[in-house]
Amino acid sequence: MRLLTGTAAIDDLDSFLGELDHIGSEYACAVQAFDARYVAGPAHLERAVTLANRATGRGEAIARKRSVEILLYAAGRRQINRAFEIGIEEGEQEVVIVVDGEDESGAIEALSAVVEPADWGPGDRADEERITEFYAITDDERAATDASLEELVRERVALLVVER
Repeated sequence: MRLLTGTAAIDDLDSFLGELDHIGSEYACAVQAFDARYVAGPAHLERAVTLANRATGRGEAIARKRSVEILLYAAGRRQINRAFEIGIEEGEQEVVIVVDGEDESGAIEALSAVVEPADWGPGDRADEERITEFYAITDDERAATDASLEELVRERVALLVVER
């Protein structure tokens, strides 16, 4: 798995997603883009990819496409419409793109034509308030543990397996 961070100027969401699918198909990779504000850190997405791949490998996937399965796990949601909230939308925005598969380097290179790569990393643009609200992480929960926000989000990601 590899991650690409950057800025995307998306005029037409369907066309942009089609381009991501095309690149994924060309390089035999799952490609999924996230709104960088919802990404708690690299371990958040690494855990989502690991669990999505496990579910797909066992024939227990919720979604038909592995990229959507990764989105579901990253969001910690079974409902695709709710999971889309952490995805991308039209307009200029900071994104984190997950690439997982056969030719990850080739896919990253191709994605660099549609996303302006940045020198910041996953989690650097996280919006703590947005994340705690989306994942329903309470102040009491945070006060009761010394776990980082990323660790608490990874726990939510892992709980999707339990909810099956």
